[in-house]
Amino acid sequence: MGPRRLCLTVVSAVVLVALPAVVSTASSPPSAPGRLVVVQAVPGASYDVLVDGDVKQRDVEVGSVLGPFVLDPGKHDVAFAADGGEPVTASVEVRAGVDSDLVLHLPAQAGGEPVADVYRVPEGPLSPGMARVLIAHTATVPPADVRVDGQTVFEDVANGEFAVADLPAGPHTAEILPAGSTRDPILGPVKVDLAAGTVTMVYAVGTPTDGSMNVITHVESVPTTREPRPGRIPTGSAGLLRQAIVVDFGPS
Repeated sequence: MGPRRLCLTVVSAVVLVALPAVVSTASSPPSAPGRLVVVQAVPGASYDVLVDGDVKQRDVEVGSVLGPFVLDPGKHDVAFAADGGEPVTASVEVRAGVDSDLVLHLPAQAGGEPVADVYRVPEGPLSPGMARVLIAHTATVPPADVRVDGQTVFEDVANGEFAVADLPAGPHTAEILPAGSTRDPILGPVKVDLAAGTVTMVYAVGTPTDGSMNVITHVESVPTTREPRPGRIPTGSAGLLRQAIVVDFGPS
């Protein structure tokens, strides 16, 4: 019996010495993945979409929203390949736990080659009864103003830029007009019904001269808070943030 007890004691000592190293390794979990949505916003064209060399879908038409693709943090290569032409490629930096959209669209100049821009989903908490909308200018038109429910809320938004607003949940109308103009809109009015606790990503696409102007949208959920509505909201412009006064559109 004595040797057996001694043997158990020695084994226990070895386990106790090795255990801290095992616990230390387990306490450093891998980074959470990010999610990437791919939006095809080029009228009259179709593409095979590849992520890191893997074909995700072939013959993707305008208006298609692919994903979300769950990707490890870091750089990822996305390619849009069309028959008879060089693929459009983009290198996307995926952040841990962050949702982003990659949008292939036309530039402001008519006849220009498609470009790809990344728009991060704005996921800050919303007050109860509120919704968020991101409106991006991805159409072949000069800088434009954005009008919501008849009020101009963002001015001089250029191709590739975007604006963000928090609004009371419910139905709204949005229009895009030439910058500084009050005449008929380039696009709209477009009716959108915003659900509380969501962010609606809106992309204006196409060219007014050929009747291809339209919008592509998709919706994501965001957390809500019991705190009062913010007095200011961030609005984005080509990745650079500035501050704008919050305006309520419709009943609160």
